[in-house]
Amino acid sequence: MTTLYVSDLDGTLLNSNQTLSTYTIETINQLVDEGMLFSYATARSYQTAKKVTQGLKAQFPLIVYNGAIIKDNQTGDIISSHYFQKDIHAVLDHFLSHHIYPIVYAFIDGEEKFSFIPEKCTPAMLEFIKTRQGDPRMRIIHDTSHFYDGQIFYITFINDTQKILPFYHRYCHQYQCLFQKDIYTQQQWLEIMPQGTSKAHAIQQLKHIYHYDHLVVFGDGENDIEMFQLADEAYAVENAHERLKAYATDIIPSNNQDGVAQFLKQTWKKL
Repeated sequence: MTTLYVSDLDGTLLNSNQTLSTYTIETINQLVDEGMLFSYATARSYQTAKKVTQGLKAQFPLIVYNGAIIKDNQTGDIISSHYFQKDIHAVLDHFLSHHIYPIVYAFIDGEEKFSFIPEKCTPAMLEFIKTRQGDPRMRIIHDTSHFYDGQIFYITFINDTQKILPFYHRYCHQYQCLFQKDIYTQQQWLEIMPQGTSKAHAIQQLKHIYHYDHLVVFGDGENDIEMFQLADEAYAVENAHERLKAYATDIIPSNNQDGVAQFLKQTWKKL
């Protein structure tokens, strides 16, 4: 039986400092060398995921943007991608008409970019953008018409809960929407992706690459519920959201205790 192990990053594999411990890096690298099939699924982009997982063996495709993109971790090539249709323009119109401004992720002339209008950003958006200084994907615009450029695949709003909650209710059945607070800053996020986009769907696509028979996943957030429902075994770290724990096979030590790496090491020894 071939088993694929997939972990969420923030709050699960990464500790509270948004880094990987030496123990986690060394343990997973050793197990991958011994033949373990391991990947991760994250809301992060490929660029920021690579940055925070530096040192981890790069032999597996990575699920980024909550499943909107799957990338080859050795070449950076896109294996799978989901894009919005033109109807997303009307959605952007709706937000902009209420003076709610997004960060829009798109491929423009073949290059991955995220576009924003600095003078229209909330303080929370500016704080997020500050953490991306020097990122070649950054695209500052000053005209809302440029939000519509390229092949759009991900849209983020960081704003007051009461302002964006009605929009979540309006679009959550039409698109894949996540409405949750960032685990580090506690700022409210609304993320909108093409319908059918999810970590779970991306993991199913990996079956065509790995041909796995058994799926084991790890997570901490509500956006991990679908992949928990898909998996044969699903483990929530101790610090996980209570809703996710209800779907877990079991609870493992927290992200700050190397819970995933500990579990993998113990499980691999028994195989």
